[in-house]
Amino acid sequence: MRDPSPTPDQTTEPYRWRWLILVVMIVAEIMDLLDASIVNVAGPDLERSLGAGSVGLQWVIGGYALTLGAGLVLGGRLGDRYGRRRMFLIGLASFTAASLLCAIAPNIESLIAFRLLQGTAGAMLLPQGLGLLRENFSGPELTKVFAIFGPVLGLGGIIGPVLGGFLIEGDFFGLGWRSVFLINLPIGIAALIIAATFVPKKTGDRTVRVDMTGAALVVASCALLVLPLNQGQEEGWPLWTWLSMAASAIGFALFTLQQRRTAAAGREPLVTPGLLRKPAFTVGLGGISLFFGGLIGTQLVLTLFLQIGQHFTAGDAGLGNLPLAVGTAIGGAISGAFLADKIGRKVLQIGPLVQLAGAAVLWFELDGLDSASFSIWDIVPGTTVSGIGAGMVIAALFSFILAAVDDDEIGSASGVLSAVQAVGGSIGVAVFGSVFFAQAETGDFTGGFHRALIVQACLLVVFLAITFLLPKKGRPEDEQHGITPEATADGHGRVAPR
Repeated sequence: MRDPSPTPDQTTEPYRWRWLILVVMIVAEIMDLLDASIVNVAGPDLERSLGAGSVGLQWVIGGYALTLGAGLVLGGRLGDRYGRRRMFLIGLASFTAASLLCAIAPNIESLIAFRLLQGTAGAMLLPQGLGLLRENFSGPELTKVFAIFGPVLGLGGIIGPVLGGFLIEGDFFGLGWRSVFLINLPIGIAALIIAATFVPKKTGDRTVRVDMTGAALVVASCALLVLPLNQGQEEGWPLWTWLSMAASAIGFALFTLQQRRTAAAGREPLVTPGLLRKPAFTVGLGGISLFFGGLIGTQLVLTLFLQIGQHFTAGDAGLGNLPLAVGTAIGGAISGAFLADKIGRKVLQIGPLVQLAGAAVLWFELDGLDSASFSIWDIVPGTTVSGIGAGMVIAALFSFILAAVDDDEIGSASGVLSAVQAVGGSIGVAVFGSVFFAQAETGDFTGGFHRALIVQACLLVVFLAITFLLPKKGRPEDEQHGITPEATADGHGRVAPR
């Protein structure tokens, strides 16, 4: 994604309130990322309050990720054209308003609609953060900012279920699950006021054309894919579900063709067409969707198993995710600190093997389960080991895929990877939710978890095969954000949107 704003001049005095901008960016974007997972523990509450069934729950969770992913690249392009500050404020205001609508939703249908709207607002908000930091920091400070920004955002996704469980079980003011969304209001309003006051105004580049045709093709293709995956299990996989998935494949093919024609005509496409001609990058897109689909789907099944199968409260189910979160943090620290640099691509192969080992341990832990005396400690070893393997991959995956692209393609490539990650998560929610509920409806919750583990193992095996086609060395962290010697020298660079 092109950054039309110059890097701050090293000879001028840095902007006085720049560190406050970093705080606002982190707070606003963590609020956005939290909502991807914070409602995972709200299933039983939503069923009691709104009569939400399994399909409704899958849409509440996966619908947000769907519209977020489908709109991310468009959101970045709108920031290029109209200015990142403006789009950040619009996205933040819209996200806060959508959170209020979610909190007051009278039925499951309206909650799903508001969640789709919330994801769309998030797609306008998320791509602007790193660009705004790039506009207000430079040199060593910019490297330091990204070193803070990335891990903190990663933490947002990890603590979502824990925070959600705390809010729901606390039942503050009798709000129940609604507090999960209402907590965004004071945070969002405060961040909006500070951002409007202290983020300096910079105009966008009105010469940038926004490819609305390409954006429409992406949204339609994603919807045609996720809709049958969510509805198919309950409706018995009628003909329309298969036709819809076939239409989705055609839609993505048409998008690729349309992007090439747009570029050939001298207009700006949403995605740099050269990216799609790089085998390692296109294979990497498949790897991203498989990995995050399996990861997010399995995390959802873990929460459903604890709440529905073992009758955990929302708070206990949220805490039940902690071993997975701690394992992910440990694996990420090991991989990011030294392992990826030392052994290169092999870290992406060790990670899924560790995950498979964790899934095997978890399988046998579930086999010996006594529901009458079950506690979270019975599955801590398996979930922790799985988390360590996942963290090893998460910390390094983007850098190895980005190593396959040219410097001037980093921004566009990062936007596409982030979008595929979100949509992959939405697909994972649909697939794993369907697999689990198919067994859970018969009362066999352990069998549902077992089937989910089989699906995850299959995805991990395919992902492992894909890693052999990726570059052997990853792109350095600073270069992933456009902080290259060339960018510093001439004042321009590309910015990863997330």
